[in-house]
Amino acid sequence: MATLGNPQNTIAVLQKYKFNFQKKFGQNFLIDTHVLEKIISAAGVREEDFVLEIGPGIGTMTQYLCEHAREVAAVEIDKNLIPILQDTLSIYGNVQIIQQDILKMDINRLVQEKNQGKSIKVVANLPYYITTPIIMGLFESHVPIESITIMVQKEVADRMQVGPGTKDYGALSLAVQYYAKPEIVAHVPPNCFMPRPKVGSAVIRLTKHKQPPVQVVQERQMFALIRASFNQRRKTLVNGLNNAPDIFYSKEEIVQALEEMGLPPNVRGETLTLEQFARLSNLLGMTHTE
Repeated sequence: MATLGNPQNTIAVLQKYKFNFQKKFGQNFLIDTHVLEKIISAAGVREEDFVLEIGPGIGTMTQYLCEHAREVAAVEIDKNLIPILQDTLSIYGNVQIIQQDILKMDINRLVQEKNQGKSIKVVANLPYYITTPIIMGLFESHVPIESITIMVQKEVADRMQVGPGTKDYGALSLAVQYYAKPEIVAHVPPNCFMPRPKVGSAVIRLTKHKQPPVQVVQERQMFALIRASFNQRRKTLVNGLNNAPDIFYSKEEIVQALEEMGLPPNVRGETLTLEQFARLSNLLGMTHTE
């Protein structure tokens, strides 16, 4: 096997297929075998595992996954990469290459067909602009997942694991922490990629909670409250919620709920913990039923 984690081999494949990087897909291929090994071990891929890889590129990480997992489904949006993947992965009988947009795909059905609905592991090297929708899509559609191990822009990884009161804290931090335990497992400098990105990256592992850490009656309502309170960070929580088109509580109801929680009416959303957002959602849900 010509290991694609070796830069010369990556260059050879790209030249052979006259491949042009697509800016719209945010393509940066990994060219560092140490980082690849770190990702595989952080993901804990074992021989009984079914792994979903999002954005395999030319198959650099897919080769490693095929060596370790029972079966791999590699979902790639760029149709120009499909013939390359068929070539670089030709020696493996345990990989399925799927040309699709992961955001439009019925992943639950794939898991049902390929893994009898049992939990899968997700591994990905994600472009910056689409990280949040992909992660949220996986969590919100309740795909049975054991863990998601992903390479993302460093600042996005930081955002996923910070707590209240920090500038990076936001809707993504709360959503990720509601569904999973985030852990940064490696920092990856720009020179590990081709082409070189302008910023550093990090590998973060999200281990899915068996049970969410907070009890919330209406999950969707809680996330609507979270989104609304961070949409306008400068505003107080009351004003942020009051201005949100999809939140139908009066100012009085919101102030009353905050009061019951022992919080002042001028509190800002960015100071609330996940527990407090869950409690607020539950209290508001009781003030009037839809």
